[in-house]
Amino acid sequence: MGVKDGSARSRFSAFWARSRWPLLLLLVLLLLGATVVAGMAPHLFSAPKAAPAVPAWQQLPDRLSDTKAVLPLDGEAPVPVPGEVARLLNQTLRPDGPGDISAVVMDASSGDVLFDRAAGAARIPASNMKLLTAVAVLKAMGPEARFTTRVLATDDPSTVVLTGGGDVLLGAGDSDPAAVMGHAGLASLAKETAAKLTAAGVKGPVTVTVDDSLFSGPPLNPAWSLDDVAAGETAPLFPLALNSGRYAPGVTTGPRPQDAAATAAEAFARRLAAAGIEVRPGVERGKGIPANVLAAAESATVSDQVDLMLESSDNFLAEALGRMTAKASGKEATYDGATAAVRQRLGELGLATDAMELADVSGLALGNQVSARQFAEVVRAITSGPDPALRTALDGFPIAGLTGTLDDRYVEAGTAGGAGLVRAKTGTLNTVIALSGYVVDADGRLLVFSFIGNGLEPGAGGNKVAMDRSASVLAACGCRG
Repeated sequence: MGVKDGSARSRFSAFWARSRWPLLLLLVLLLLGATVVAGMAPHLFSAPKAAPAVPAWQQLPDRLSDTKAVLPLDGEAPVPVPGEVARLLNQTLRPDGPGDISAVVMDASSGDVLFDRAAGAARIPASNMKLLTAVAVLKAMGPEARFTTRVLATDDPSTVVLTGGGDVLLGAGDSDPAAVMGHAGLASLAKETAAKLTAAGVKGPVTVTVDDSLFSGPPLNPAWSLDDVAAGETAPLFPLALNSGRYAPGVTTGPRPQDAAATAAEAFARRLAAAGIEVRPGVERGKGIPANVLAAAESATVSDQVDLMLESSDNFLAEALGRMTAKASGKEATYDGATAAVRQRLGELGLATDAMELADVSGLALGNQVSARQFAEVVRAITSGPDPALRTALDGFPIAGLTGTLDDRYVEAGTAGGAGLVRAKTGTLNTVIALSGYVVDADGRLLVFSFIGNGLEPGAGGNKVAMDRSASVLAACGCRG
């Protein structure tokens, strides 16, 4: 045993002499490797890092949310100090040249005013008017209402009547249930009509007429500038139209059909011919038998139409929704009826309307006079008011830097902080810039605001930037002094 033990020790000593440096080197490499792994995966060997400083509600979402309401994220979130809000906005909310900007910022939950610069002064609001129209039509008709375009028969089996029901977003093709513009399609109406005529033994030729009597009064508002009409900002209004009164859905500028009802009827006649019915040339006006419906197609919901109107600032659609509000309010479907109905519905919400001057419901007229405070109250009614029907307008507010009329704004250093956070309706006329909307600030408090500039230098780019910077200031605001 002794010999064996001595031999083993001798062999181990020889082995250690030969191998100790390679073994030590291997141990060092293993330790270095462990250090590298620890650096690459710190959570395996240390406590998690602290959460980022940006509040959760201002971080990029991992999924799209279904907007049903906007309320303070935390009922205990601090309210900005008015003096600090004023200090910041007085630095950013300045006109680029002549003119002045009135403004108001309110806490959406309490209604407390946090900033007031001539907020009660009557101003030309441009397309911010569409916020009033949105609230009025949702209040009058409800978000799920739809408008129906019908094809009616007459006493003459060879005459059909395309009858307008207020849908100015008709498409030329088949109805598309996933679309807002083109939800109801003339091709689908024509196919259904052709099947009924064929079943009744009507071979043609068939006369197509159009009934646009749902709206009354002049189709063109005398308060509008004819230059704006010629530029395609709007067009004579009828209770049925293709593509919101344009020749094609993707065309948003340039000339428009001057008789949208006749244009739609002519397109329907072509589709009827394509469905196998011989059609006489030309389109006339006439009335059908209401109880004898050959075909019908429903529009997208009122809430979807409101969203499209707000996001794209569609003047033609706004005026059509105003006329339908008038009908639902027991008034004549005229321009005056539309403004009276909007005023009525705003009054029902408890808003003071006596000082308002309403010349149209789209904001194209220079005769409109509404204060920034009134717009902030309307936004507050949408975000936090007691009527859930108004909440459906939330999706229509353009999102800064992402959607609608704000998609190309909030891209420079001074405004980028508001991108994705500010949601607001824009307004632009020659000397007018407006922005009214809402934002959740850095402390989680929901704020509503309205900025309206009048008498501004036409084309001065700094005016939009001033409003965008100011809205971005609110988004970043802790504003506790």
